[in-house]
Amino acid sequence: MSDQHGVEGLPSGLKVALIHDWLTGMRGGEKCLEVMAEMFPQADLFTLLHTPGKVSPILENRTIHTSFVQNLPNAEKIYRWALPFFPRAIEGFDLQGYDLVFSSSHCVAKSAVAAPGALSVCYCHTPMRYVWDRFDDYFGSKPFPIRQLIAGQASQLRRWDRNTAHRVHHWLANSTVVRQRILDWYGVTEDKVAVVHPPVDVGRFKTAKHFPVPDGLDSGAYDLVVSALVAYKRIDLAVLGALKAGKTLVVVGKGPELERLKSLAADGPGSGTVHFAGAVSDAELPGYYAHCRSFVFPGLEDFGITPLESTASGRPVVAFGEGGVLDTVVEGLNGLFFPEQSVDAVAAALSSGDLDSPWNSAAMIEHATGFSRERYRHEMDHEIRQAWQRHQAHSAGGSVGN
Repeated sequence: MSDQHGVEGLPSGLKVALIHDWLTGMRGGEKCLEVMAEMFPQADLFTLLHTPGKVSPILENRTIHTSFVQNLPNAEKIYRWALPFFPRAIEGFDLQGYDLVFSSSHCVAKSAVAAPGALSVCYCHTPMRYVWDRFDDYFGSKPFPIRQLIAGQASQLRRWDRNTAHRVHHWLANSTVVRQRILDWYGVTEDKVAVVHPPVDVGRFKTAKHFPVPDGLDSGAYDLVVSALVAYKRIDLAVLGALKAGKTLVVVGKGPELERLKSLAADGPGSGTVHFAGAVSDAELPGYYAHCRSFVFPGLEDFGITPLESTASGRPVVAFGEGGVLDTVVEGLNGLFFPEQSVDAVAAALSSGDLDSPWNSAAMIEHATGFSRERYRHEMDHEIRQAWQRHQAHSAGGSVGN
C-alpha cells in the first residue's frame, strides 16, 4: 500500500512502518508517536503489545501488528517480566517492502530489522534505563536471588542493545542528556544524532485568572508535585523537603509509593503540611498548576514534560539540576535548580526568597511555546527529509547497509 504523507522531499509512494515498544496507554512516548502517525497516515504500526482502547483514535484506527508477547496469559499485567524475550519479539517483525522504518523507542523498538536498502530512523526517548544507569531504581528492592537473576539478564540485554545500535541510520534524541547516552553507550558518531524535544500541549495551560482555585486550597500558598508515585521519581524528597521548610505541598498523582509517602508526611519532622490530591481529571489539572507558588521536580528525568506545563501556566519550577530539565528550565526565567537530591537541598530551595518574588509570566509562557506540538512536527519533518536525502546519496554510492 502506498503511503501518502505530508513530508516534502519524500517520494509520494513511500511505504512506512512505525515501530513502538508497547501501546498500553497515552503517555509522552505515545504522544510523540501520534504526531508521526499524523505525518504518515497510511503507515502500518508494529508493537510488542497493544491493549485495545488505551491509546488515541489516531493510533487505534490503523493496521497494528503485534508480537508473540500479545498472546502471553494476562499479557497486559505481566509483559514486563517477558523483557528477556523482547529482542526476539522485535526482530521477529517482517519489515520487507517498507522503505522507511521509523521507531519510537525507550526499550527495544530501535532494533527492529529494516529491509536491505531501507532507511531506519529512531526517535529515542532513552536507551533502556533499567539495564543501563537505573537498574537499582527499578530492581534494588527485589530479594537478592531475584535481583541477581535479573542482573544477569540485564547484562545480556546491554550487549544486545549496543550490538544492534548500528541498525539505525539516523537518531533523534528527545533531550541533550539522551543524546549523550546514545553517543556514549552505543558508540554512535555525533553527526548521526540530533535533538528534537518532545511535543507538549502547552495551549491547555493558562494563568491563575483563567481557572478557579482548587477546592480547599489558597492561590499561591502551596507548592505542587504532579507525578506518578513511583520510587525513582523521588517524591519523598519533595514531601520531606516541604515539611522541613514549613511549606504546604500538594501532590497530584497515584502509584505504588502512595502509602509510604503518606507515612512520611505524617511522621516526618517539620512544620509543613502535605495534601495528597490523588489522580485529578485533565480538566482540573491546569487549575492546580495555575494557582501554585512553585512546581517541584525532584527526580532525574530523560526530558520531563510537567516542568513545561508549569511554565506554560506562568509558575516557576524548582528542579534537581541534572538530566532533561536542563533543556527546559532556565534559571531566573522559569525556575531555579537545587544541586543535589537531598531533603536539605529541596528545603533550601523551597525557602528561597526568589520564589516569592514576582515572575514574568508572559516570558515563561513564551518560553513554553517553543516546545509546542507544531514545533515538534516541523522539526521532525526537517530531520526525516534530511535523513532521507543523505540515505539516498549514500545508497547511490553503495555505502548503506543494515
